[in-house]
Amino acid sequence: MPRTSDVVVIGGGIVGLALADAWLERQPGSSVLLLEKEPALAAHASGRNSGVLHAGFYYAPDSLKARLTRRGNQLLRAFCAERGVPVRQTGKVVVAQSPEELPALHELLRRGQANGVPLELVDEAGLHDLEPLARTVEQALWSPSTAVASPSAVVEALAQRVRDRGGEVALGTAAVSAGPGWVITDRLGTVSAGHVINAAGLYADTVAHWFGVGTEYRMLPFKGLYWYGSWEPGRLQRHVYPVPDPRNPFLGVHLTVTVDGRVKIGPTAIPALWREDYGGLGGFDAGETWQVARTFPRFLRSAHHDVPGLIRTELPKYARRHLVRQAAGLVPSVRAEDFRIKGRPGVRAQLLHLPTRRLEMDFVVRPGERSTHVINAVSPAWTSALAVAEYVMREYGLASSSDEAGPVGG
Repeated sequence: MPRTSDVVVIGGGIVGLALADAWLERQPGSSVLLLEKEPALAAHASGRNSGVLHAGFYYAPDSLKARLTRRGNQLLRAFCAERGVPVRQTGKVVVAQSPEELPALHELLRRGQANGVPLELVDEAGLHDLEPLARTVEQALWSPSTAVASPSAVVEALAQRVRDRGGEVALGTAAVSAGPGWVITDRLGTVSAGHVINAAGLYADTVAHWFGVGTEYRMLPFKGLYWYGSWEPGRLQRHVYPVPDPRNPFLGVHLTVTVDGRVKIGPTAIPALWREDYGGLGGFDAGETWQVARTFPRFLRSAHHDVPGLIRTELPKYARRHLVRQAAGLVPSVRAEDFRIKGRPGVRAQLLHLPTRRLEMDFVVRPGERSTHVINAVSPAWTSALAVAEYVMREYGLASSSDEAGPVGG
């Protein structure tokens, strides 16, 4: 007899865990099985990101990211307080490197105000008071509600809450095929599922295609490299970000403070050759490389993005000294000799819409037969995960709760 479960969640990253957790909160006593192909949690994007709790001011007010990032920030803070996960209240400054960037800085302020995010424009003296090491031209943007936590600590704590609520987290168990009402795994065999939730990250499009969902999309991976500094903890107090290029869904090279006070520079947005292209040939998949090679030319001809410019700016960032020079435009005291410790590379699971050759800038969720598919959960999905789960439960009729739209923590 095949094993049965009310819900099977494919993917044990923070979004999959948040969805399992939300289901169990709303439907206590139901059986939830979460499948994670790796033997440990936080092996991919959920454990390889900066851990920044974003405030939600980058995103167009009508987008899901705008709706869910501010709420996610609140929910994640409350979760960390509940579970004893440390959060460092860093705040963030966005600095301009030329007068030409000031209109874009003001647009970020406008978006943040429309999204209900607390923000303040400060002059150069005000920036010096907030973060003496940062430099700007005329004005900077101050975000007091941006913070940082340990990505892996949050993931582990969320997995434990799933277990505490009666869910099963099956590590080292991959879904190899699925369809309405069933999932075939490599370790547990066939599982009969009342509903399947796809939160497979880098493979979310593949899983969705098993159900005939989202066939107009392909995952286009981008590699993020980080370098840690040898500065004493606390030397840099705030996250320091550049003004982003609105044509691409990347925030540019920035400096972030870790929860223990260290400084990290990154990430890049270098096109990856396969989905788990973290360096060397580990995880190499010739079929994925062929798919990237077939898909990338469509992106290259996109009218929505400056792809040649992106390639010209990103490929040199493989060189540590070049990447550090980019960061020195934000914090002039940064020196290459102080940033020699390589962080864990990450791969951004970025979705490309094939008909329009456009990178999806927003979260993308699609319904299927007895299934729900979160097929684009890129940054700030780590911040937004608990709010994404709320949204999916409510909007797709998976569960209900009377207080989902209410305030958190007063």
